[in-house]
Amino acid sequence: GSWTGSMSMGDNQFTLTYTFKQDGEKLTGTIVTPQGDPLPLIDGKIAGDKLSFAVQVDMNGNMVKFLSEGTVKSADEIAITTHREDGTGIGGGDMTLKRTK
Repeated sequence: GSWTGSMSMGDNQFTLTYTFKQDGEKLTGTIVTPQGDPLPLIDGKIAGDKLSFAVQVDMNGNMVKFLSEGTVKSADEIAITTHREDGTGIGGGDMTLKRTK
């Protein structure tokens, strides 16, 4: 399904739209950035109420991998935490995703 959440990066807050597809324990889908660019989920997994995935983002010519882990709280809410794989720079944090109806 489709989910949205807001994240802060520095002083900027922006909304991300996630589309998740589950096939057994495999999780696929996309994240649509505020610029409208869809980024494919990679390494997506779901087991019980736990999920994890990553995305590669081109940041000024450098590919940066963001890792996300989360918990399905209800049929309409997922709590996720995102961080840069290299542990540096801005980007990431906690976000609550709400199902888009």
